[in-house]
Amino acid sequence: MDNYKTVIQAAFEDRSQLDDPSVQKAVFDTIAQLDSGHIRVAEPDEASGQWRVNAWIKQAILLYFRLQNVENFEAGDLRFRDLMPTKTELESAGIRVVPPAVARYGSFLEAGVIMMPSFVNIGAYVGSGTMVDTWATVGSCAQIGAGVHLSGGVGIGGVLEPPSASPVIIEDGAFIGSRCVVVEGMVIEKEAVVGAGTVLTSSTRILDVTGSEPKELKGRIPARSVVIPGTRPKTFAAGEYGVPCALIIGQRRESTDRKTSLNDALRAFNVSV
Repeated sequence: MDNYKTVIQAAFEDRSQLDDPSVQKAVFDTIAQLDSGHIRVAEPDEASGQWRVNAWIKQAILLYFRLQNVENFEAGDLRFRDLMPTKTELESAGIRVVPPAVARYGSFLEAGVIMMPSFVNIGAYVGSGTMVDTWATVGSCAQIGAGVHLSGGVGIGGVLEPPSASPVIIEDGAFIGSRCVVVEGMVIEKEAVVGAGTVLTSSTRILDVTGSEPKELKGRIPARSVVIPGTRPKTFAAGEYGVPCALIIGQRRESTDRKTSLNDALRAFNVSV
């Protein structure tokens, strides 16, 4: 793959190289490796505890789009017209896909993943035992851990450009409530619980209100945090109004296992969401 990395980086800078069959092979083989889970757009760095982005793989995805033509194809009784097919060999992969859910070629779903009618885009990684619930979407290159629950209507944003940009990361055991929106490279750490309707972007003010004074965070929800949507006052020319924020109201109890419902996790804090 190191050789492919060099070839793809060069072709990304000079698109005329895509006419070379060896470059095309490098792109196609990279997407095949992505589809099989042998490589990932982003992966945890054990030494730093942070996530490392493999920008060249994103570059390969963008080059892949350039090499593909829009075609008609079928999946059972469903008809599609796109640049790439849906994932196949679902039985051997050990995943359950409920019609009309679609996982696009170039995404990877570990054994035990369940997709209700939902969508997973190219470059995304979904860990074992994760539920992608009805009408949830997992955007391009998003990294979803094992044992995660993405509730109905959750929108996980995709990040393809610039290639160096970090994708959305949802770590193991997190619970994302209905109609949440998580975009712009947000990181939801292990076993966090995010209440229904919470919007998390790179600019969202995240306020930890568990102490005597609020503490402000950005871009990351700490492990095992319980989060709900909130508002904070802001003064404009026309007056003072409440603008959206996210509130950390506590920590998941050690006695609360990963399969607890969102309501159970919030009930301990007397919050109904």
